[in-house]
Amino acid sequence: MNLPRGVYQAEKKDGTLYFRISLTFRGKHISLGSSEDLEAAASVYDEASSLVRNDDPVTEYPSYTFLSFEKFISLINFRDNGVYFKNPIYLNKRFFSYFMDTETELKFDIDDLFYYSQHKIQKRGGHYFTENYGAQLSLGSRYGIHPFAVEGKDYRFKNGDNTDYRYENIDIINRYMGVELIEGSIPAKYRAKIHIKGYYNLGIFDSEVKAAIAYNKARDMINSTGIKINMPSNYIQDISSDRYKEIYESIRVPKKLINHLFPSPD
Repeated sequence: MNLPRGVYQAEKKDGTLYFRISLTFRGKHISLGSSEDLEAAASVYDEASSLVRNDDPVTEYPSYTFLSFEKFISLINFRDNGVYFKNPIYLNKRFFSYFMDTETELKFDIDDLFYYSQHKIQKRGGHYFTENYGAQLSLGSRYGIHPFAVEGKDYRFKNGDNTDYRYENIDIINRYMGVELIEGSIPAKYRAKIHIKGYYNLGIFDSEVKAAIAYNKARDMINSTGIKINMPSNYIQDISSDRYKEIYESIRVPKKLINHLFPSPD
């Protein structure tokens, strides 16, 4: 069989034939995927070859293409910037874009380029995440946004663009679970609270670290009863373990919560 340029026949374990497609450009061998249809495979190669050899700027993904969207982004970045990434990354002058689809462009600082060139961003239930050593890591956690944080309350994007993850654009209002800054308080005061069949106020503190530790202590007490809270404890790296212990032991859990957890016998 005479195969089109860039198309190679292969065989699956069950004996089914299919076609691999690859392109060599600027001395780099690039896999373009595979197809069980010979004509489609040839079209993928033709589109990729035309794309990298076209000097005209490409502004949008053509709707008629056989080439996948991710490969489309990788190829135009390689063509324009001389660097090939497997992930759909395009380098700009002071930042880079990671394209989730034709409608969603995430922006990041160049400092994050190595990480996102090695880790694929995925989306589930409206949340972005990467996989790291078998665990799912939320996108926000890299920027100090804790799990279950609420945009506008716990953090905000300064320019109003919630796809712009450049460090200077992210304003962290509340770093810790169960902690919120009391608006207008001077000096700053922080309220700690925890949810267990309704919210329980744990007190007002002069630092967010103390409020975060108050949340941790209440959470530990709740878990000790066998009730499980589906929220993580706060990881605090700003203080020593001795100082953490000192604050932890000095905090008193409110009687209202204690009475709820350990009701007196009738």
